[in-house]
Amino acid sequence: MGSRGHTFMEVGPDGVAVITIVNPPVNSLSYDVLRSFKQNFDEALSRDDVKAFVVTGAKGKFSGGFDISAFGDNESIERPKPGWLSVEIITDTIEAARKPLVAAVDGLALGGGLEIAMACNARLSTPTAQLGLPELQLGIIPGLGGTQRLPRLVGLAKALEMMLTSKPVKGKEAFSLGLVDGLTSPDDLVKAARQWALDIVGHRRPWIASLYKTDKLEPLGEALEILKFARAQARKRAPNLQHPLVCIDVIEAGVVAGPRAGLWKEAEASEILSKSDTCKSLVHIFFSLRGTSKIPGVTDLGLVPRNVKKVAVLGGGLMGSGIATALILSSYPVILKEVNEKLLDAGINRIKANLQSRVRKGKLTQENFEKAVSLLEGTLDYGSFGDVDMVIEAVIENVSLKQQIFADLEKYCPPHCILASNTSTIDLNLIGEKTKSKDRIVGAHFFSPAHVMPLLEIVRTNKTSPQVIVDVLYISKKIKKTPVVVGNCTGFAVNRMFFPYTQAGLLLVERGADVYQIDKVISNFGMPMGPFRLVDLVGFGVAIATGMQFIENFPERTYKSMLIPLLQEDKRAGETTRKGFYLYDDKRKASPDTELKNYIEKARSITGVSVDPKLVKIQEKEIIEMIFFPVVNEACRVLGEGIAVKAADLDIASVMGMGFPPYRGGIIFWADSHGSKYIYSKLEKWSELYGEFFEPCAYLAARAARGIPLSASVEQANSRL
Repeated sequence: MGSRGHTFMEVGPDGVAVITIVNPPVNSLSYDVLRSFKQNFDEALSRDDVKAFVVTGAKGKFSGGFDISAFGDNESIERPKPGWLSVEIITDTIEAARKPLVAAVDGLALGGGLEIAMACNARLSTPTAQLGLPELQLGIIPGLGGTQRLPRLVGLAKALEMMLTSKPVKGKEAFSLGLVDGLTSPDDLVKAARQWALDIVGHRRPWIASLYKTDKLEPLGEALEILKFARAQARKRAPNLQHPLVCIDVIEAGVVAGPRAGLWKEAEASEILSKSDTCKSLVHIFFSLRGTSKIPGVTDLGLVPRNVKKVAVLGGGLMGSGIATALILSSYPVILKEVNEKLLDAGINRIKANLQSRVRKGKLTQENFEKAVSLLEGTLDYGSFGDVDMVIEAVIENVSLKQQIFADLEKYCPPHCILASNTSTIDLNLIGEKTKSKDRIVGAHFFSPAHVMPLLEIVRTNKTSPQVIVDVLYISKKIKKTPVVVGNCTGFAVNRMFFPYTQAGLLLVERGADVYQIDKVISNFGMPMGPFRLVDLVGFGVAIATGMQFIENFPERTYKSMLIPLLQEDKRAGETTRKGFYLYDDKRKASPDTELKNYIEKARSITGVSVDPKLVKIQEKEIIEMIFFPVVNEACRVLGEGIAVKAADLDIASVMGMGFPPYRGGIIFWADSHGSKYIYSKLEKWSELYGEFFEPCAYLAARAARGIPLSASVEQANSRL
C-alpha cells in the first residue's frame, strides 16, 4: 500500500522550522503523516539553528482530522497501541518540547487537526477557518487529547457543547472564546505565526501548555453539576448511544483526577469505541454518502455537467413550493407555473413563508431573503419557458394530467431542456408515453418538506441519457441534496422498500398485537416515529392512494387490510382531522384512542383473520424483526432487479428518506449484522404462519443458501460460489 500523506519541513534564516501537513484533499492525519511529523520534529529539536516551530497545512487547509479509514472494520490500516498518539507523541513530544510550537490555522482544523493545534503553545487563525471536534458523528470521541485540552481553553460548558453537537466554530468566534490567540489574513498567517513563535522564545509572549491551564475551568462543584446536566441531555437526545456518555466520563476524569489521568482514560475509551458497532455503522454511512454520486456507465464517461441557468417548477403546492425554495436558496432563477391566480399566489406565499422561517431561525439574512425572492417569477402559461434548462413537474399524482403536461413541455421548452417529474410512485415511461424526447425524461423525487429533507432520488428509465443524469447529479450538489440514482419502478427505492413497513404493522395488529406498543418499540429502535404515527402524519388519503399502487403492481405480496379504509369512512383521516390511530389536541400532541379496538375488530371480521395468542404477547425483538425484515426483503428485490446501483445506496436512502437510524448503518448494513441465513429462516417461518407477505425473495434466498452478505455485489457473490 502506498504512503498516505506526509509532512515537509523548511527552516528559515530566522531559525523557525515550518512543518507543513500534506495529505490531499483535507490534509487528514494518517499514521504516515504523524510518523513523518515526528521525524521532522525530532530532527528540528536536535538542530542548533532551529529556535521554534510553526505547524500548518498545505493549500489553505490546516487538517480535516484523523484519517477515518482507520476506524471500523478496515484491517489493512495499521493501528498503534492506545495512548501512543495522545500521550507519547502529542503530549510528551510536542507539548513538552523545549522549543515552542505555534499552529497556523486556515481552512479546516477539525478533529485530530484541532487536537494537534491545541497541543501547540499558541494558535493563530484566519477569521473564516473552521475549528471543531466532530468525532461523535462517527461513534468515537476525540482521541488525541481533545477531551482534556478543549475544556481548559474554552471552559467546560462550551467544550461540552462543541463536542456533543459536533458543531465547529469559525476563527472569529474561536478567538473570542480563547481557543485561538490571534487572527490574521491567510496571506500573513505563516509570517505572523513565525513572529509569534520567536516572541515566545524572546519571552515577549507567554509559553503556555494548554493541558495544564486551569483559569477557564469552572470550580469542581460547578463543573460536576455541568457534567451531570450534560449526561441527562445526552440520554434524552440519544438514548441508544453510549459514546456521548463515554465522552462526558472521560472529560470528568480529567477534571477530577487531573489531565494526565484523563488522557489515559481517553486513549483507552477511544480504542474500544473505534471497534464498536456504532462506529462501524457511522463510518459506513460516512463513506456511503460519498459514493452515491458514483454511477458506473454514467459518471465514468467523462461527461461534463451542462450549465443550468433557469429552472421551471410546475405546481405550487407543498412539494412544488418546497422544491422552488431549495432552488432559489442556491441562486437558481425559478419560474413557478400554476393554473390560476389564486393557486399561484398561494404557491408564492408558501415559498416566502419557507424563506421567512429561515430568517426567523437566523439561517438567512434579510438581504439574502430579498435576493432569493427576486429570483422567483410566477406564470400561468408556458410563454416564458423558451429558455428554461430544466422543468420539474410537481402536480398531483394523476397519470393523464402528467402525460398532457409532458406533451406540452416538449412543445414549449428548448430541445436541450431536462424534463423531470417529482412523482413518488408513477412509472416514468407511462408519464412520458406521449413524448418523443424520452432521453430527456428523468425522475427528481424530493422528500417532504423538499427544502429541508436532504435526499433526492434521481430516477432513470432505460432511455434517460447519461448526460441528463450527470446534469441532475450536479444540480443536487448545488442545492445541497444527497443524490441516490435508482431505476424506474413503482415506488422507486425508498417508497418501494418501505411499503411493507406499515403493512407489517397492520398484519400484526389484526392478529392481536397492540398499535401503541408497536409504535413505541419502533420509536425506541431509533425511527422518528412508528408506522401508525407515520400514517397519521402523511394522511390516510395518501396512504390509501400509494397502497393501491402497490396492490396493483405487487398483488401477491401486499397485505390487504381494511383498517385504514374503515377509519377513513368514519371521517378519521389522521393528524389533519385530529383523529386517526391516535387522537390529537390543539398542539397536535398524539394520545392513544380507546375506540381504536372497535375498528380493529371490524377489520379483522372483514378479512377473516383470527387473533394469534403469540402476537398478543409479542416481545420487543420480534416486533422489530417482523416490521423490518419485510422491508429488508423488499430492499433485496430492489437490488436483485438492479433498481439500485449498490446496497450502500439503499442504506443512505433508508437513513435520509425514512429516518432509519444512521448509527445502525442503514437497512442493508443492519440486516447484514443479523446475517442473511437468520433473516431468511425468520421470513420463511412467518410466511408459513401468516402468508405470502413474508415470503423471502430469490435474491435473499440465494444469499442465505451460500452464507453471503446481502450487501455483496453480484461479482462478490459469484466469487464466493
